[in-house]
Amino acid sequence: MVSQQLSASIVKKFIPARQSSSRKGDNGTVLVVGGSYIYHGAPILSSIAALRCGTDLVYTSVPKINVSATRSISPNLIVLPLVDQKLTKGAVRKLLGVVPRNLDSATIGMGLAIQEKNSLLLLVKSLLDRDVRLSLDASALIPEVLPLLPDKNVVVTPHAGEFKRLFGDTPSNSKKERIELVEKMAKKHCVTVLLKGPTDIISDGKKTFLYTKKIPAMTVGGTGDVLSGLTAGMLAKNRDTLQSAAAATFINGLAGKAVQKKFGLHMTSMDLLDEIPNVMKPFDKIV
Repeated sequence: MVSQQLSASIVKKFIPARQSSSRKGDNGTVLVVGGSYIYHGAPILSSIAALRCGTDLVYTSVPKINVSATRSISPNLIVLPLVDQKLTKGAVRKLLGVVPRNLDSATIGMGLAIQEKNSLLLLVKSLLDRDVRLSLDASALIPEVLPLLPDKNVVVTPHAGEFKRLFGDTPSNSKKERIELVEKMAKKHCVTVLLKGPTDIISDGKKTFLYTKKIPAMTVGGTGDVLSGLTAGMLAKNRDTLQSAAAATFINGLAGKAVQKKFGLHMTSMDLLDEIPNVMKPFDKIV
C-alpha cells in the first residue's frame, strides 16, 4: 500500500464548502462525552476545537461534578450533565434521551471515567445505530469495542500505548513497520486508525496518509484532546472517515507549528484553540 504525505492542496479537497444560505445546524452538530473528577479540561478542549473548526452546535456531556467548571469556561458550550460521576449504563440511557436526534458526529473518551465497560459499549452501539459518525479516544479505546466498529463511520485516535491496549500489538519505532501495522489493523477491523506520534499515520486499510510534525512543543497535555474535537468537527461535515481524520491531523499540526513559532516550547493546548481559525481560513469555501 502506498502512503502519501499530507499537504494543503490535498486537505483542501477534504473540507466541504459552506452554503451561503445555510442555517444553524446545517454545518454540523457534535456531541463530546468525556471528563472525570481529575480530568475536567479534556472534553472542554475537544468541544472548543470542534466549534473552532466551523461546527454549528456542540453538546458537551460531562459528569455532574464537572458541570459548573465546564460551563464557566465558555458560554458557547451546551453542557449535558451525566447523572453519575462516571459513565454508567443509567447515565448513558439518560444522555441518549436528551441528545438531539440529528447528531452528525460524536467524540468519546477524553478524560472519561468509565464505571463499567458495558456502559461504553451501550453508548457506542446506540450512537452508531443512529448513524452518528464517531471519533474514539483515550479510555474509549478498549478491545471490547472493536466488534461494534466494522464498516461503520468510526475513527480511533490512539497513541502507541493506547494502540497496544486496543489492538494487542505495540507499534515499532521503525516508521515503515508502524505504517504496516496501522494498515493491517485498519484493514482487519474495517475502521480508520489515526496513530499519533512524531509522524501521524492515518489509514482505513485501503489508503494511508502521513503527517510528519516535528513540533516538540506539542508534547504538552491536551493536544490529543484538541485533535479529537477537530476529528469530530470534520466528521460532522464529511462522512468520509479517512478524509476527516487526515484533515483534523493536518489542521492540528498547522496550529501547533504556528503556536510553537509564537511561544517556543511554552505553549498550552488552549493556545492551539486560538490558532485554529487562523490556519483554517485558507481552507474556507463559501458557495
